[in-house]
Amino acid sequence: MTAHSSSLSSRSRARLRVERRLEQPRWLRILTPFILISAALLIGAVLLRLVGADPWLVYTKMAQIAFGSAHGWSDTTIKATPLILAGLGVSIAFRMRLWNIGAEGQLFIGAWFATGFALFWLPRDTPQAILLLVMAIGGFVGGALWAFIPGVLKAKLNINEIITSLMLTYVAIFWNNYWIYGPWSERGFGLTPQFPRSAWLPRFTDFSSDFPALRGMTAHAGIFLAIALALILWFVWRRTKWGYEVKVIGDNPRAGRYAGMNLSRKIIGVMLLSGGLAGLAGMAEVSGVVHRLQERFSPGYGFTAIIIAWLAKLNPLAIVPVAYLFGGLLVGSDAIQPAGIAKMLQGVVLFVVVGGELLLQYRIKLERGASS
Repeated sequence: MTAHSSSLSSRSRARLRVERRLEQPRWLRILTPFILISAALLIGAVLLRLVGADPWLVYTKMAQIAFGSAHGWSDTTIKATPLILAGLGVSIAFRMRLWNIGAEGQLFIGAWFATGFALFWLPRDTPQAILLLVMAIGGFVGGALWAFIPGVLKAKLNINEIITSLMLTYVAIFWNNYWIYGPWSERGFGLTPQFPRSAWLPRFTDFSSDFPALRGMTAHAGIFLAIALALILWFVWRRTKWGYEVKVIGDNPRAGRYAGMNLSRKIIGVMLLSGGLAGLAGMAEVSGVVHRLQERFSPGYGFTAIIIAWLAKLNPLAIVPVAYLFGGLLVGSDAIQPAGIAKMLQGVVLFVVVGGELLLQYRIKLERGASS
């Protein structure tokens, strides 16, 4: 009996242990976005099959609608523009390990400021160039001010910015609804009067008299601003002292503090810039697409931007093609049944990205040890 008990006590027991990777292979970092996208499409295909749809047919049709023609590219560009701007915004905060989850609210406030200048706070005969510039500045300032609140609470009181930025999103939506159903409402409907033409961002089709191929293409000039900002941010991260300091603080705040960096000032500055770019996304949407402020003018661009930033590994240049991919997903799904495919695929991508990041940062080891 004693020998049998001893045998049982010495029997090996297996267990799983999660440990952080000390070094990540370069090839894995490069291939991760492609692996994650492929995995998301594969899981999406299984889900589509379960609801009775042909995955290959669905994906092919979505690609044809979104990228198969010049007008398809134009529609995808419209969706990609706010995604790029908001994606750049959240990526700035994420680089310093500041989790700005409130880009959607900052987008709404940026749109509100831009609307105020377009309709109420400037003379109706303001030249287009000046009006659009003021609207862009207003959109940036509005988003920055909304991000300043969680930024200063984090910097001064160490209050979790995830909670404050996310809750402020719903405050921003209710703020928007108050104005479009109240003082700024057009005949009681949930929208403002249409902007004057001078407050519209130039569209590609506006130049069709000189370039006939652009006729009917409603993509607007905001895409050039978004791409220019991506290039500027890429330069900032690689070539400037400020970009280096943000990276150092994100990797090791204690080392940054020992090096004489003002952490509170950096936190507030980064949050201001992050929210400002999200606010620009709101300005671009109301000025370039809907030409008024209305309820639910954003289908969740600020939240989708979080997925885009992570999938692009916070690389400003990679954010552009990833945003186009998600823009194509939104455009292509509009003509696909069953309805809701885009939201389902976005959810799958988010799940896969989070799981993929876990496997990239950590590894699972099987350990065997003797049980007592």
